[in-house]
Amino acid sequence: MAFLFTNDAFVADDWRSAAPDEAFPLDGKVILTLPQWQEKREQFETANIPIGLRLEPGAAVQAIAQDLPRLALVAVNFPKFSDGRGFSMAHQIRGDYGFCGQLRAVGDILFDQLQLLARCGFDAFEISDPATVRLLTAGRRPGLGLFYQPGLGVEAAESTRPWARRTGN
Repeated sequence: MAFLFTNDAFVADDWRSAAPDEAFPLDGKVILTLPQWQEKREQFETANIPIGLRLEPGAAVQAIAQDLPRLALVAVNFPKFSDGRGFSMAHQIRGDYGFCGQLRAVGDILFDQLQLLARCGFDAFEISDPATVRLLTAGRRPGLGLFYQPGLGVEAAESTRPWARRTGN
């Protein structure tokens, strides 16, 4: 079972993934795979429901760039904790294309990765790792708070060292 962690708390997930053979959904918040989106794009472009898109590692972000304004959520899958392609995808989605919706990390997400995921632009995390859930439930939060490079997270310049960044938390 996966838990959704966002805004420093576990929350109920009101999104659902569309089944592979599902007909066009008429209501609710629906997450589609890239093939589902490509197959039914014209139907969804005129639909009046929130649409999310789940991307697998290696998907070409450039191919969906024109669709980002229509999407309310983009979920990037991390099939293994050691697969870092999702970090680059998130940076492109937020930084290069200015996506303002929810950017969710899904899959094999570990506690030690949360800070780096947030710095790449993720603002929601679907967590299934029991140790990570336990740490977050106990009030532990990852983070060092002081960085030497700007990121896409909430940061402010350090007053005594303008090249350093401090988290806004």
